[in-house]
Amino acid sequence: MIEKGAVLPMFYLPPIEYFVKLNIYKPDILIEKEEHFPKQTYRNRADIYSPDGKLSLVVPVIKGSKNHTKIKDVKISYDFSWQRLHWMSLQACYRRSAYFEYYEDDLAPFYEKRYNYLFDYNEQLLQFILKAIKMPLALNYTGTYEHEYASLADFRAVISPKKESGFEQKSYFQVFEERSGFMKNLSIADLLFNQGPQTINYL
Repeated sequence: MIEKGAVLPMFYLPPIEYFVKLNIYKPDILIEKEEHFPKQTYRNRADIYSPDGKLSLVVPVIKGSKNHTKIKDVKISYDFSWQRLHWMSLQACYRRSAYFEYYEDDLAPFYEKRYNYLFDYNEQLLQFILKAIKMPLALNYTGTYEHEYASLADFRAVISPKKESGFEQKSYFQVFEERSGFMKNLSIADLLFNQGPQTINYL
């Protein structure tokens, strides 16, 4: 059991703040696996920078997954081709970025292969990103649900699209910055495609 460190949720293409926390608290990180699935969080959505401003990519989950289903048991819905939509959106938003092509071939399979469970999908994506940004980190998971932790920094409800983040962030070049200015705390994808190998230094 980790005595110091942090507990974080499992997000879809998490925001930059998430990776700053990983970098600060590593290797003493616990990923929450036993919580009930909360709606309208980054667990199944990511924000990217589109020509029209912020665009939220949402991974649809099977109806009924919402009420008192453990996060590890939530299944992805394929009622419409969301993978194609997400991949086309990422291409449209980042084709002009400096490093999109560098990661494209490794990322594409996540939008071709079908995954049953949201947690597994997010976990595989997280492993890919950690490798891409060269942040070696062994992921450890909660074995039971704890309402609160006495000795761990708890970020399960802190990093949320519904809350204005107090996260202080220095700017970096973004593709559509001249249109809407610098947007903070977007998905790690935005930082990765714009900064490439410099991402870890930025974090």
